[in-house]
Amino acid sequence: MWTSGAARFNNYFMNLIKYLSRGFWASRLMGIFYVLAAATVGLAQATLPVLQIQADKVTAKMPPTFYGLMTEEINYSYEGGLYGELIRNRSFKADALPEIVKPDAYVLNQYYPAKFPATNAPKFWNAVGNVLLALDTNTPLNAALNVSLRMEAPSASKSSPAGVANGGYWGIPLRPKTAYQVSFFAKAAAGFNGPLTVTLESADGKTVFARAEISGVTGDWKKFEATLTPNNVKPSRENVFKLTTASPGTIWLQQVSLFPPTYKNRANGNRVDLSQMLAAAQPKFLRFPGGNYVEGNYFNERFNWKQTVGPFEQRPGHRSCWGYWSTDGFGLPEFLGWCQDLNMEPVLAVFAGYTLKKDYIPAGPGLEPYVQEALEEIEYVIGDASTKWGAQRVRDGYPNPFKLRYVEIGNEDWFDKSGSYDGRFAQFYDAIKARYPHLKIISTVGNEHPESARVHSRTPDLVDEHYYRSEEEMESQSYMYDERSRTNAAKIFVGEWATRVGSPTPNMAGALGDAAFMCSMERNADIVLMHCYAPLFVNVSEINTPKQKNDSMQWSSDLIGYNVLSSYGSPSYYAQKMFGNHGGDEVLATAAQNLPAYSWVQPARKRDGVESPAVQREAKSLFYSATREKNSGKIIVKIVNRADAPQAVKIEISGVKAIAARGTATVLKAGNRDATNSIDDPEKVVPVTEKVNGLGTRFTRTFPPCSITILELQAK
Repeated sequence: MWTSGAARFNNYFMNLIKYLSRGFWASRLMGIFYVLAAATVGLAQATLPVLQIQADKVTAKMPPTFYGLMTEEINYSYEGGLYGELIRNRSFKADALPEIVKPDAYVLNQYYPAKFPATNAPKFWNAVGNVLLALDTNTPLNAALNVSLRMEAPSASKSSPAGVANGGYWGIPLRPKTAYQVSFFAKAAAGFNGPLTVTLESADGKTVFARAEISGVTGDWKKFEATLTPNNVKPSRENVFKLTTASPGTIWLQQVSLFPPTYKNRANGNRVDLSQMLAAAQPKFLRFPGGNYVEGNYFNERFNWKQTVGPFEQRPGHRSCWGYWSTDGFGLPEFLGWCQDLNMEPVLAVFAGYTLKKDYIPAGPGLEPYVQEALEEIEYVIGDASTKWGAQRVRDGYPNPFKLRYVEIGNEDWFDKSGSYDGRFAQFYDAIKARYPHLKIISTVGNEHPESARVHSRTPDLVDEHYYRSEEEMESQSYMYDERSRTNAAKIFVGEWATRVGSPTPNMAGALGDAAFMCSMERNADIVLMHCYAPLFVNVSEINTPKQKNDSMQWSSDLIGYNVLSSYGSPSYYAQKMFGNHGGDEVLATAAQNLPAYSWVQPARKRDGVESPAVQREAKSLFYSATREKNSGKIIVKIVNRADAPQAVKIEISGVKAIAARGTATVLKAGNRDATNSIDDPEKVVPVTEKVNGLGTRFTRTFPPCSITILELQAK
C-alpha cells in the first residue's frame, strides 16, 4: 500500500525534530515543531477525501439489464468480425452499383435487385491459372442472389489447374487439426466433366494445407459441401482459399462459404474467441441491429429484417452505411442466436421511416406499412408457432419465443431536423402499445438534446442518450445524473457512449473516463436503467489508410480489436468487464467530501448547430459507487483515481455491525494514461485481483495513480 500524504508529513517533521533536539534551543524548538507537525497532519487528515456508505439505505434496485452490448455493422464488426464466415464477398455482390431509391418511389416488401458493372471480375477474388473471371447477371442462382461468378477455363489441366482464390478478410486463419466447412453452389456448361478441387494454401502458393475434391457438377445449380482439416500447421493468417478445376470448361459459382468451428458449434454461427470475451463480461442485453445500421443511407439500404430471415441463399444482402457490402448472413435470426448463446435479452430497434441521408416519411397513412412491419418483427421475436412470423422463427431454428421488454423506435432521430419524429414516434408507440402493452418503448431523442427536439405527444418509457466524449468531458459530466430530476416519467437508456481516447481501441485514459461515467450511472440506477458502450468491435487488419478504400476501421476507440487470427480487449473492455462482473443487486446511499479536482481547457466546438468558445473547466479526479449483493451481504465499492499520483481515501461504512478485516481488491492500473493493449501486446493493461487486509467500518486505503479499483467487503 502507498504511504499516505499525512504519514509522509509526519515522518518529515519527526526526523527534523530529532535533529534539532541536539541543540541549545532543543526544548523550545521541540515544542514549536510538535505543534506545527500536529497542525500539518491535522490539515492533511482534514482534506483527505472521505467516502461515506450507508449500508442500511438502498437508493435503487440494480436493474437486471443494467450492463449490456450495443452492436452495428461498422469496422467490419459482422462481416470479417463476429460472424464466422471467412470468405470475403462470398455472394459476389460487393461490386453492386449504388442505387438511390427515394421514399416516394420505394415500395415496402418489394425487392430491388442489385445492378452490376458488365463483365467485371469480382472484388476480393483473384484468378488462378489461365481463367477468365466475370460477373454474370444472366445466370443467377435466384432472384435474391441475382449475379454469379463465371469462370471460363479453356485450357485447364492437371499440370495447369485454373480457378479462383480468395484471401478472406485480410487473411484466412488456419489452426492445426481444425475442421473448416466448405459450401458453395455451382453449375457448368455442357462438356465439363469435373471435378472441382478446394484447398487451403499458404498465400505464396508453396504449401497446400488441406484439399478436397468435389464431383457431380452439372448444368443445374446444386449445393456442394466438403470439410478441410489442416494437420501440422502453425497458427497463421497469411493463407488463401482456392477453388480450381483440372478440366477445361465454364463453371458458375455462387455463395462460396468457408466456416471455422463456431461458438457453441452453432451453424452459421459466431467466432469463438470474440464470443468468449463477450461472455466473460456477462452482458445482460443486446441492442440491435444498431445504430446507423437500422436506418441505412437510403430506404433501399436500411436493415430490412424480412430479407435477413430464412435460408442464407435467399438473403439478397445490402450495402451498409459504412461503405461495404453486408451479405445479411448475420440477420435477425443470428442476432437472436447471439442473445441465446450469451444469455442476453434482446433490445430491438425498429426502422422508423427515417434514413441517414435525411429521407423520411411523415406520420400518417404513408408510414402505416412501416408500423405494421415493426409489429411483424416483434411477432417474429416473441410470437408462438401459431403466428405467421413466430412460425418463421421456428423454421429458422428457434422454437421458443424470446423474452422481449424493450423496443426502440428508430435511431438518433435528433438528426431529423424536419420535426417529424414526434409524430412518427407517436404512431409507432400507439400501435405497439395496443398490441403489446407490456413492452417499454424507447425514444431515440434524449435529455442531452434541446427540448424542441424531444418527443412531446407521447411519454416514452425511456429516452436514449448518447455520449461520445473526451476523458475530461466524461469526467466532468460524471456527476450530472446525481442532479437529474427524479420526477421525469421517462427513464434513461444510455444506448451509445464511449470515452473517445485512443485508436483503434481506447487506452488507459479512455478506461478511466469510462469508469468515472459508469460510477455515475450506477449511483443513479433509479433513473438510468440500461447502458451500453459503442462501438463494440474493430477489425485492426488495415487501419488509417486514407488513400485506400480497403480500410478495416471507420470509427476509432472501439472496445475490442482483432484480425482474423487474434483478438484483444482494450483497457476499456476490462473496465466494462470489471463493472459488469461486480454489479450487485442494490445501490447503496453514498456521500463524499473533499474530492480532489483538476482544471482542463475544453476546446472550441460546434455541437447541435451551436458554436461554443474554448473554456477552462474543473473536473473531479476521484469517482465512486457502492452496491451490495443482497443474499451474501457483500458490499462492492468502486473507486476510480484518474490522477497521476496515488490518492488516499477514507472510507466510512454505517448501517452494519462490522466489516471483515480481509477482503478482495480487483485493480486495473497503468503507469501512464497512454498505456494500452494491442494485437502484439494484448495484456499490457489487465486487471489483477488480490486479497487485502485492514478493512473495517472505517479504514483508509491509498489507490494507485491512473487506476480503477473494485473492493469486495464482507459485512457481518
